[in-house]
Amino acid sequence: QVQLVESGGGLVQAGGSLRLSCAEASGRTFMRYAMGWFRQAPGKEREFVAAISRNGGSTYYADSVKGRFTISRGNAKNTVYLQMNTLKPEDTALYFCALKYGADWPWADADNWGQGTQVTVSS
Repeated sequence: QVQLVESGGGLVQAGGSLRLSCAEASGRTFMRYAMGWFRQAPGKEREFVAAISRNGGSTYYADSVKGRFTISRGNAKNTVYLQMNTLKPEDTALYFCALKYGADWPWADADNWGQGTQVTVSS
């Protein structure tokens, strides 16, 4: 059973940084999965933030975070990261890690989701 566990959220002032982590806890072959981050703000639809290919060679970003966020993966640790810099109040949301088996971005839908980690950016 694939299990995604996010960590690293919190409260930060505008202009600050946070790094989110998402670990795949089942120990399955992590390199088979493309990984992504999504977010959902109160009263809004869940939206794509960033994705990374299975081998880590390609990355994809929403226009709203391009140049500020960086997605990376450590396959030896079964973990994907989201480094978030120059945070803005509009980045406030519940951030979800997602996994797609056997296909790089774009996906129609993810195969597994984490529970989410809250990021709050104060002005």
